Amino acid sequence: MGQPQKPIAAEQQILSLGRVLQRLREEDDVDVLIETTISYLKEQFDYKLIWIALYDRLNHILFGKGGMTPDNDTVFLRQRVVLSPGDLLEQVVIEQNPLGVANLQTEIRAAEWRKIAEKFHIQGTIIIPIRYKGHCLGLLLLGSERWGYLLPAEAKARLMMVLGELGAVLYQNEMDLQHKQTKRTDEPLLELLEKLRTLSNLNQRLEAAVQATHKFVSPSRTNVYWFEREGRYFWCRMSNQLVKLDRNSNTPQAAGMTVQDLSDFYYALSVNQIVSIGDARSSLKSHFTAKLLQRLKVRSLLAAPIIWQKDLVGFLAVESNEPRIWTETDKNFVQGVSGLISLVASTESMESTIKQIQEDAQLTSQVAQGIYSEHDLQETLHSCAKKVLARLAATRFLLLQYDSDQNNYQFIYQNQPYNRRSLTFTLDSLKELDGQLLQGSTQAVEIQNLDEDLRFFNWRPLLLENGVRSLLICKCTHEHIPATLLVITQETHHSWTTLEKELLWAVSQQIGVIVRQWQLHNRTTQQQKISQAFEQCLRILTQSQNKKIEVEKKHLERTALEQIALILGCPLAILLSWSPGESSAEIIPGVIDNSKFGIFSEASIPIQAEALIQWALATESYLTLKVDNLPPETRKWLNVPDKGQILVMALRTNTDYESTGVVLLADYQEHRWSEQSLSATATLVSQLAWWRREKLISRLLESTTEELRQLNWYKHRRLEEIQRITALSLRQIHDLGIPSNELTQMRYQLLLRQLDHTVASMIGMLKLEQWQLHISWETMPIASLLKRSLERIENLLKQQKLWIGVHGLGQQVEAQSPKNSSLAKAVPTLNAQSAMAIAGDIVKIELVIHELLVTACNRSQIGGRIDIWCRRLDASKIGNANPSSETVETDHQTSLELSITYNGAIEPQLLTELHDNTSKDVLAHSNLDQPPGLHLLICQNLMLELGGELNFYQLPDNRVVSRLLLPLVGHDS
Repeated sequence: MGQPQKPIAAEQQILSLGRVLQRLREEDDVDVLIETTISYLKEQFDYKLIWIALYDRLNHILFGKGGMTPDNDTVFLRQRVVLSPGDLLEQVVIEQNPLGVANLQTEIRAAEWRKIAEKFHIQGTIIIPIRYKGHCLGLLLLGSERWGYLLPAEAKARLMMVLGELGAVLYQNEMDLQHKQTKRTDEPLLELLEKLRTLSNLNQRLEAAVQATHKFVSPSRTNVYWFEREGRYFWCRMSNQLVKLDRNSNTPQAAGMTVQDLSDFYYALSVNQIVSIGDARSSLKSHFTAKLLQRLKVRSLLAAPIIWQKDLVGFLAVESNEPRIWTETDKNFVQGVSGLISLVASTESMESTIKQIQEDAQLTSQVAQGIYSEHDLQETLHSCAKKVLARLAATRFLLLQYDSDQNNYQFIYQNQPYNRRSLTFTLDSLKELDGQLLQGSTQAVEIQNLDEDLRFFNWRPLLLENGVRSLLICKCTHEHIPATLLVITQETHHSWTTLEKELLWAVSQQIGVIVRQWQLHNRTTQQQKISQAFEQCLRILTQSQNKKIEVEKKHLERTALEQIALILGCPLAILLSWSPGESSAEIIPGVIDNSKFGIFSEASIPIQAEALIQWALATESYLTLKVDNLPPETRKWLNVPDKGQILVMALRTNTDYESTGVVLLADYQEHRWSEQSLSATATLVSQLAWWRREKLISRLLESTTEELRQLNWYKHRRLEEIQRITALSLRQIHDLGIPSNELTQMRYQLLLRQLDHTVASMIGMLKLEQWQLHISWETMPIASLLKRSLERIENLLKQQKLWIGVHGLGQQVEAQSPKNSSLAKAVPTLNAQSAMAIAGDIVKIELVIHELLVTACNRSQIGGRIDIWCRRLDASKIGNANPSSETVETDHQTSLELSITYNGAIEPQLLTELHDNTSKDVLAHSNLDQPPGLHLLICQNLMLELGGELNFYQLPDNRVVSRLLLPLVGHDS
């Protein structure tokens, strides 16, 4: 396939190839080029079907330019072929690679060519693109009656050389044609510019611009649309069909088009972007393109914005009733004409603009004067707001201040017409994107249509509800979160000029300075007031100590409440006071300066049932609330106006200490207290709480000391009397003589010795321990000490039917009290363990052991068991002898561990308090304030003074352990 009909010498093929290439280079006519190529193909290649077509890139179409068929009918070879997806011809055009088909008659991707192939019996086919520099300029189709599509390398090389040269010539012709067809924009623009210089008014200049544009672009219509900011709509000011249109004209072409109808189109023009809509092409979104064309009743549109000082004045539009592809020349010319209109449009309002600039400068100057004037802030802002609203044709002038405590913006000033209500709501804090928008802005942020604009989205519902449709926002300060914002609103969709936005920006910066100045002034005044209140309050709270006189407690509290109320400017300040353990609170009035308040001071307020008290106790610091939140029970003793607000704070000195009162402050209307004032108030209330706690503790200690002195005096005098009577009785017994019976005499003498010893010990106690303890130093075997201790509780053991066991003294002793009349006889005394002796104040140690045994008996169940464990400890074991409690190492070399264990109930709170060995709050109720906890605490502290230890804990099997460490007598003692 593809072999020449007659063998041709290589020289003849090369000469023929050279001749055809030379002809292609020297020829400019496309038809002649195609004919030359077809003739060469007929001469050099044996193909029955030859077809050459040129490619139109814009319309994606092939134009047949001729070829050869077996019947010499070339009519269908000059038809136009529209390429469709999946077509063989489109594949070659797009991929720009040759394509072979073994049998064209069976190829389903070439529907039209299949019929031709069947007609002429064409099978093997080659489709080759004609390309140059990456551009597909056309294609060549060669068909043979043979099956297959093989082409020898030498023939393929010659064919590609011819097609390459043809492509290069076609590409150059196309470029030359485009250059000739390109219209020059410089001359028409220069002519228009010269003409504009000679015309006197704006309408004449617009007419000249429209005519020049219409002549150059040749659309169906050419119009100039003007933008009205009040109402935000466009109206046709000039047209090539109806010149010198007026905005009040009733003609359809002059009808207004609102920005809402042309939203995407309007925003594209606002950013100085030319809008081009042509045949299947658009610079806007597809859904809006159809809407815009339908609104203008055209099929193609080219619009260029008219902008002056960054503000959209209007746009120049060329419109076509047919689909049209706008060239870059058309776009450049329309954009150039719109720029010329921008220049000449400014001269129309030059005088009014100069006058407006002067008025704006005067306005900013007057606002700046407010910084240095002594007028009130409200007066300064009122004067500024009236002028700004009039200048910017706005409805509301709003000044917002950020409240970091509430995390929202509140109105600190607003101005609006008399027939508009003031705004009473607050605005949420800015979203992150809105905050970044304001933070990076260098001019006012404009929202022309609040219904559609998504900026400041969380403010939209409240603003729309109050009639706001457009607004300008300026930051007055430059913090990370703008603290002060100036907002100008309008009740219609409105657009402000760049000059107006710059004016508001300048005003906002000056207002920011004014607000900052007044804030500093108010802060200084507040600091002075707080400083005076602190000084006065501290003087009042300390005067009783400084003067060493007792001042009436309630008088000091009232005076302190007056100073606390002065900081916040509250007309009402009272104290709900109670003492620890009381169930009701007393009302102590401090300040009642307004007849609108009523306090039933005689009322007894239940602490647990009163909501105000419980709310204050549940709050770590102060709590503010509205009067509407008060329950009916509170209103029975507290009468506050409905619009008032209340601050309560508990008198709390420490989280672990009980509160002894609640301070209540009230105002007759809602008031925004500064953080500084609230912090100072909280400090003074805390100081009052410490003062009250100090007074309560002092009064408690004084009372306790007085009671203990009386008790000690009474017991001491009673002991003196008992000692006197006992001594007198002994003298009388001695005077009676000794009985003659030998057994009676022995017992008689034993009792006398015991009485003598008791009287002697009483004399020592009365003499040495009248007002303080006296620590003596004695030694006693532990066995003897335990015998004496068990003898003292023998009756108690019998009553409770308790088992007792002594371990660690050589042999284990277990006994039940009812069967042993004298349990002490069973304690061993002869071995080494029983020979251990303790050193110290034996009398006091014996009393401690007795107290522990009595406690064990009282807490044990009837028939229960008590074990006494004795163990010698050296210095290395003292610190870790008790794994469940912390112990302190003693200075002794050896100690005796005496542990008393029993099964009985003990309060976990009591164990905890004994472990800590102190009460957290002196004024709070404690298990250590009364027996038996008080007795155990006394024993614990006494053992520390005696050089030992006493600890209490509970084992995992619920047995209670009283562990006593006693110093042992050394071998060298």
